[in-house]
Amino acid sequence: MARIPIALQLYSVREDCARDLAGTVRAVADMGYEGVEFAGYYNWSAADLRKLLDDCGLVCAGTHIGLDALLGDAFEPTVEFHQTLGCHRLIVPGLAPERCDSKEHWLETAELFSELADRLRPLGLQVGYHNHTHEFQLFDGETGWDLFFGNTCPDVIMQFDTGNAMHGGANPVPYLERYPGRARSVHLKEFSATNDKALIGEGDIPWNDIFRLCETTGGTEVYVVEQESYAYPPLECVKRCLDNLRAMGK
Repeated sequence: MARIPIALQLYSVREDCARDLAGTVRAVADMGYEGVEFAGYYNWSAADLRKLLDDCGLVCAGTHIGLDALLGDAFEPTVEFHQTLGCHRLIVPGLAPERCDSKEHWLETAELFSELADRLRPLGLQVGYHNHTHEFQLFDGETGWDLFFGNTCPDVIMQFDTGNAMHGGANPVPYLERYPGRARSVHLKEFSATNDKALIGEGDIPWNDIFRLCETTGGTEVYVVEQESYAYPPLECVKRCLDNLRAMGK
């Protein structure tokens, strides 16, 4: 299959972005990243963000937004903003407790996401969900992750975060195997039992298995690097992560 491009979740360098978004995005492009995923817009307009990305030769790999931005009166402005930005993956990175604290609530949330996917499809947008750790808690013998993705329509993106999953006690491999074609965006994050500042390639993630599944059955369209702990300045950390991935042939 074609090589999967590598983007950066800008939350990794959020303090740099807050000081100088344009300069930070240019630095990310200069490192060799091919896209960025947003986690906030720093009071920039969608049109200005689109121009910044275009000028830097980057694509918008997605965004992290709250579920409320897709509900009620917020839906249409959210759609308009992201259509202008050129961002078609709208990823919800967490849920209020009342949407995921029981089997019943996970199933209700799954139904809501399927409805949103149906509504967004004709508009050229997709909705998805990103895991942290609590999704692997059991409810009547099933994880929240399985209750959700086992009951959403195929258009709901499964943005699997490798490091978060292992922090939650979950082996990423069976989850990627269980939902073929669903992991269209995958967060590459390291996990180490002995070094909480490990960069990609320096810890315990079974990267060869992850890449094999993403590049065969996973349906993965983009890898998104996310680094949330820092042995070096954040921009240096994400540069080292990309260098390590390149050394692994990515």
